[in-house]
Amino acid sequence: MLLETLDEPLLRSVREALAEDIGTGDITARLIPADAIAEATVISREPAVLCGMGWFNAVFAELDSSIRIDWETQDGNPVQKDQLLCRLTGPARPMLAGERTALNFLQTLSATATLSRHYADRVADLPVKILDTRKTIPGLRQAQKYAVRTGGCHNHRTGLYDGILIKENHITAAGSIQQAVDSARRGNPGLPVEIEVEDMQQITLALVAGAERLLLDNFSLKSLGEAVQQVAGRAELEASGGITFDNVRAVAQTGINYISIGSLTKNVQAIDLSMVFTR
Repeated sequence: MLLETLDEPLLRSVREALAEDIGTGDITARLIPADAIAEATVISREPAVLCGMGWFNAVFAELDSSIRIDWETQDGNPVQKDQLLCRLTGPARPMLAGERTALNFLQTLSATATLSRHYADRVADLPVKILDTRKTIPGLRQAQKYAVRTGGCHNHRTGLYDGILIKENHITAAGSIQQAVDSARRGNPGLPVEIEVEDMQQITLALVAGAERLLLDNFSLKSLGEAVQQVAGRAELEASGGITFDNVRAVAQTGINYISIGSLTKNVQAIDLSMVFTR
């Protein structure tokens, strides 16, 4: 698994999700005898890239550590329609109480990973990186960014605290591109500066100011190609805005370094998964 250092945000999101769903207790699960033992399976109802095992496991570990989960596959693996993903065995009450929360995590993160894999495969033979954005589901940023990596794409900055991206309103407030870049360097020495530009003139100003990366927002294919020639390797170039699965390859072929796509995390449709109790 690729969980890296996500343990703390993972557990926090799981606990918040369980509190949101269970509240003072699962009153329906109390209909089941307290000593009842259950077995269940999770099945994929459509092709996908699996993601979210850590969150799924943590849900049941929080409710009852005796619940056993045996996985048939791993995060990052493609799964097919009607494929068995895992088997669960343990006390029936906590298994029933955790079913929806666990599936919510697994369905949502698998959706993000699946969409990311589609985009990554689309440009796999080109020297470009597909990036996510901050357009994530509130409370699930770390989880969705993990899913993006699991699907084969890459992360942009995590939040406002770990990367400098100067946009139009920042430039207006600072007074100019040069003043905005100078201020960014004084306050954050050693941190690369990225600046959003809207035309060729702003590209020139950003290069003079010393920005390491330029964000080309809603540039046409022709303008992207012209920007690549104008910059000539003096800064990294990132394309954003209006990029879809249909045109992402053409954008990549212009020679830019990065393509950021908000839909990787914003426009996901949960993968259809089912948890079926067999006993």
